Amino acid sequence: MASRTSRDVLGRGLAVLGRAIREQPRIFAVAVAGSVLFGSMVIASAYVVGTVVGDVVVPAIARGSVGVGTLALAATALFGISVLRVAGIVGRRLGAGYMQYRLQAAYRRRVTRRYLELPLAWHHRNATGTLLSNANSDVEAAWYPIAPLPFAVGTLVMLVGAVASLFATDWALALVGLAVFPALFTLNVVYSRRMAPRQARAQRLRAEVSGIAHESFDGALVVKTMGREAQETRRFADRAGELRDALVSVGRLRGVFDPMLETLPSLGTLAVLVVGTFRLRQGAISVAELVSVAFLFTVLAFPVRAIGWVLAELPRSVAGWDRVRRVLDATGEMPYGDTALDPADPRPATLTFTDVCFGYEPAEAHLPGTEVLGEVTFTVPAGKTVALVGPTGAGKSTIASLAVRLVDPRSGTVALDGVDVRRLTAASLAGTAALVAQVPFIFDDTVRANITLDRPGIGDDDVWAALRLAEADGFVAALPEGLDTRVGERGTSLSGGQRQRLTLARALAGRPRLLVLDDATSAVDPRVEAAILAGLRSSAADASAPAASILVVAYRRATIALADEVIYLEQGRVVARGTHTDLLATVPGYADLVTAYEQAEVDRAQERPYDDEVTPPLASGLEIEVDR
Repeated sequence: MASRTSRDVLGRGLAVLGRAIREQPRIFAVAVAGSVLFGSMVIASAYVVGTVVGDVVVPAIARGSVGVGTLALAATALFGISVLRVAGIVGRRLGAGYMQYRLQAAYRRRVTRRYLELPLAWHHRNATGTLLSNANSDVEAAWYPIAPLPFAVGTLVMLVGAVASLFATDWALALVGLAVFPALFTLNVVYSRRMAPRQARAQRLRAEVSGIAHESFDGALVVKTMGREAQETRRFADRAGELRDALVSVGRLRGVFDPMLETLPSLGTLAVLVVGTFRLRQGAISVAELVSVAFLFTVLAFPVRAIGWVLAELPRSVAGWDRVRRVLDATGEMPYGDTALDPADPRPATLTFTDVCFGYEPAEAHLPGTEVLGEVTFTVPAGKTVALVGPTGAGKSTIASLAVRLVDPRSGTVALDGVDVRRLTAASLAGTAALVAQVPFIFDDTVRANITLDRPGIGDDDVWAALRLAEADGFVAALPEGLDTRVGERGTSLSGGQRQRLTLARALAGRPRLLVLDDATSAVDPRVEAAILAGLRSSAADASAPAASILVVAYRRATIALADEVIYLEQGRVVARGTHTDLLATVPGYADLVTAYEQAEVDRAQERPYDDEVTPPLASGLEIEVDR
């Protein structure tokens, strides 16, 4: 079984290297050419040294003098070979390094692009730490053997040349070489077999350590408030200890085999001297030939190691490539269509849901999926505001995600201005609809950069207009550098309500024709929220302001009352629709829910103020997400 596993790793590893060569053939050819040049000069240097010793040094000792011309010629020959060896080393290292880093950069881009193509459902099934490891350490591991690969290929050429040179010199010395070189290969193969499971385990543990670290940091608020610091530290320490032990095991194996790989060529040199001395006495070879062969065995020790480096890194490469390929081969991407809505149309868009059903895929294939929405039908008319109200788990956030096509329905149609969103181009969809989530994400950049996102056509006047509509112009103007103020990682220099209003301004700056607010003002004072929604409703009458239809996930009575229509959801289905007043009078479940929301709002206001103005922000990286 171990033998089959080793052969499998070797075969798959060579396939990965073959892929690398096919993708970068010219660079690989340059690197191999440099390696072959180096190897050729190693063989040449052995015979030049032998010639210098046998034909220059020994006669000079016998005569007691040496000619200056002879010394100059010998020095020139050695210097010329050294220059060519240096050229070979430079070509080999530059080519191998450029090839390795080029492949790593290319596959990081491919993995990241694939992440963006895959639906949210796929991301929900994969831990963020694992995805970070895929794009970083796994990509690095997959192409790690590229660095010694050209050296190893050049070494193979050099070994063939060395064996041919040995046979051309003397059959007895060639037999010594035939005994030593296979022994080196055998030792490298045994080394690779022993190393394979250790490297694979170490690579897996790297991803697990990364995952635990990311999870602990991302959930730092929960860890600290629940008093789990010691447990999380111990959990991380246990897995980090396993990684340490795995890497120590790798190092221990290298510590055993490295001396053996170093010693074997030295034993070969000793064998050459013993056999060579005997052959020299027989007159079969000359002093120059003996010195050349002995020197050749001495300088072959290091290049032969390159083959061992490649074989030793193949298990790690295979483990990394398998994890990278899992991302690249993942299915479920959401291809865009080729239909574009008129980008110059200033009118609010109409959003239509027709018999929409949606369910989340199970985390494991043998488990049943989760049904979220069933035959949901409603319309957000152009220029109107529609509120989604319902208990936790009713499907409100799922509807918001469907509206901007973060996910696709299992059946039914979601349409903008009568066009199925699956037929729209990515640019048209992004330019028409914008989602503002409850948990805001702020980049570690300036206020201006966070709002414009480098989108063309958004100047400072547009930024300030969006900030005013989001009721954020006041606190931004009071910042030390205004729009040029850096807000820190995830906007940690701002309060929760300020971050929410910045993300709202970001969406408004793009002048969307449909604005989807997924409880996007939950951290904002109710009076400020009412002013924001009132401003959004009246913006259609102002030609200088963004005009949009609004779909809002809401729970505050004041917010719901501003809507032209309320959609009441229970268990993923539309139970009732109408005005807020009508539903209060006719739907007991709706009335009870809104009353409970209102009482919770009163209790919250009594316990602590809203953090949209002066409340100090949370510590770096800490976020609160309310389950809806």
